[in-house]
Amino acid sequence: MYRAPAVLALALTLAGCADVEGLQNEGDLGTVHAPQSLWKDFRPDPPAPDQKPGTAPVVPGLPEVANLSMRGVNPVSVVRADVTSATEQDGGTGRLVDPRAAQRLALCTQAVDGGPDCPVRPAVFHDLTGNGREELITALDLDGRLSELRVYTVQDDGRIARILSRRAVLEGVEVAAEHLAVREPTSNPAYVAVSDYVWDPKAGIMNLSQLTLDDCASPTGVPPSPDAQRCTR
Repeated sequence: MYRAPAVLALALTLAGCADVEGLQNEGDLGTVHAPQSLWKDFRPDPPAPDQKPGTAPVVPGLPEVANLSMRGVNPVSVVRADVTSATEQDGGTGRLVDPRAAQRLALCTQAVDGGPDCPVRPAVFHDLTGNGREELITALDLDGRLSELRVYTVQDDGRIARILSRRAVLEGVEVAAEHLAVREPTSNPAYVAVSDYVWDPKAGIMNLSQLTLDDCASPTGVPPSPDAQRCTR
């Protein structure tokens, strides 16, 4: 008895069930929509003269550094002079500096390190500009969570200028060569946001060059459970 058509039909049926590369069914992908622009008629005001990006503001009220080395400068004095100037400029609005910064600095004594209650973190010195001179890297802790990261350099004329200011939850800060990376928590506990700043010789400041996401590392090295939070929140 001739059964070729039946065998052929069975073969075609089986072939239709096979997982053939390039022909997999990924289900309903939904409808593709064009992006919708929100608030088209709203535009921010242009920046004020003291808000123009791409400039390194000189910190007023500080003596010139004779040997062009930040290691001989009192970090607390630098931060205090910078915060005082910024507070006067923004009138306590928080545009340039958090209003709590001046209150927190009042806890610092005249000691070199500011005393045990001073919220200014120990200074770190690292050459971020590539000119052989170290920059001063520090942070002012506003509360148990939020901080203001600040980086200062000595210009060729001996004046101290701020080349980076960043208000953030500092999950971590890393330096390498002319790079400074700031790690911040995100709404997803599995990832942190990493902002990479590099020295811009033309602008004379640290500019944001890359923003990426990174996996949160477990403090113990043991993979956390699926429902555990892996980053400091």
